[in-house]
Amino acid sequence: MPVAGGELYVARAGCALASAGVVVVLVHGITASHVQWRAVARRLGERTDLCLLVPDLRGRGRSAALPPSRGLGTHVEDLVALLDHAGVHRAVLVGHSMGAYVVALAAAEHPERARSVVLIDGGLPLPVPAGVDVDAALQAILGPALERLRRTFSSVEEYIAFWQAHPAFKGHWDDDLDAYVRYDLAGPPGALRSLVRADSVRADGASMLQDAAIAGAAERIAAPVALVRAGRGLLDDDNPVIPRAVLGAFAARHPDARVEDMPDLNHYLVVLGASGGAERVAAVIAAASV
Repeated sequence: MPVAGGELYVARAGCALASAGVVVVLVHGITASHVQWRAVARRLGERTDLCLLVPDLRGRGRSAALPPSRGLGTHVEDLVALLDHAGVHRAVLVGHSMGAYVVALAAAEHPERARSVVLIDGGLPLPVPAGVDVDAALQAILGPALERLRRTFSSVEEYIAFWQAHPAFKGHWDDDLDAYVRYDLAGPPGALRSLVRADSVRADGASMLQDAAIAGAAERIAAPVALVRAGRGLLDDDNPVIPRAVLGAFAARHPDARVEDMPDLNHYLVVLGASGGAERVAAVIAAASV
């Protein structure tokens, strides 16, 4: 579909737009693609009234050729363009990780477009010290997910092995993860690279870490909100994206929000891998879509 600078790639699942009772927009994370939602979409597809629209954000996947974003506000502009192009006035806006900040900002700035909002392990203020170096912070937070953007790989098998060694995925590899990793790779044999553009990641990371309007967007959402928290971090460690104290404070300020704490899952396994996370997240999204 047309957006500023070119075309945004959008996948569709579920029923046709013309027969949809509810449209759900699923927004992926900072170095991901629409394929991260494959398992969630398969489960939501059991609802015959749902149409799922799942973009590759600019700088990722088949939208990698678009000019890079100027920060998360660019992705919000693209989401509004997507809804307009599809003829959808209001949708359930769902985001994981950075995608949660994108949909929170979209709902805060365009409240008439949000039927409800689901924030999955993201969207709440990050505990970032003032004056932090963006590149150092992104490296510390993303680790291997960012490292791959600087490398080339000799084969698809080498790239899969790189991901299989990621601490978050050990013991949880499945066909959906395999499809996600294969989709991310492009280039000539012997010099394969991730489709994710480093300039987009840096611009979005700086926006997410430094923009006060983004940090406070979740507080300005007028639509019903559901929040899913993974109890373990990006490296399957004890550093969750949303600390328990931050979760508790949000729940206290928003007693009407649905809060789902999933302490046994890490940041990735809430939507990916053979962990049961996709089924649990799909249930939260389905409940937000009634």
